[in-house]
Amino acid sequence: MARKSFVVFGLGEFGQSVALTMVKNGYDVLAVDKRTDRVQEIADQVTRAVRADATDPEVMKSLGVDTMDGAIIGIGGSLEASILITIAAKECGVPYVLAKARESIEGRVLKRVGADEVVFPERAMGIRIGQNLSSGNFTDIIELSSSFSMVEMKIPAVWEGKTLRELNLRALGLNIIARKNGDEVTITLDPDGKMDAEAIYIVVGSNESLEKIKEK
Repeated sequence: MARKSFVVFGLGEFGQSVALTMVKNGYDVLAVDKRTDRVQEIADQVTRAVRADATDPEVMKSLGVDTMDGAIIGIGGSLEASILITIAAKECGVPYVLAKARESIEGRVLKRVGADEVVFPERAMGIRIGQNLSSGNFTDIIELSSSFSMVEMKIPAVWEGKTLRELNLRALGLNIIARKNGDEVTITLDPDGKMDAEAIYIVVGSNESLEKIKEK
């Protein structure tokens, strides 16, 4: 099976993060930006990096975007550029286009001109920070769906001195998948070992179950 290929337009913090993560996960990535310094910064880490003005339809065609499985538009600060690149990508036949937006009205415009999906990174980060600041003993929260999440947490006081077998968390709809002690991660936990109050545990479960073990 051929490896999937994506093009990332805009190599600011968002675009670079997306490009490097996709490469790490085995995708071919073409990275494009108007700034030479940004292209040079990422050139050795992606499949190909090009300095180009992607708002020009002819330039877009010359990049071979028509062969890509998807496009990520991470242009910052210019809605006009995002619109032009979205239109050009869809006209080239790119089947999936994801565009970054700052505000809801920008998202609606990008959807209207052809974006298949719009993301709001700043809003998402703000929500995540707000959740984490109000999450008691949870040190990080990742939503897996509307009803399930994965959290990193210090154990509640009532768990101290107990074992996984004694706690029987699966009966509560919870599953501990790993323990972190600094940079050391353990994924095979001894069911008869006592819980470590100094460690961070990674727990998956329904939001309802997780809420029950959250210390205020």
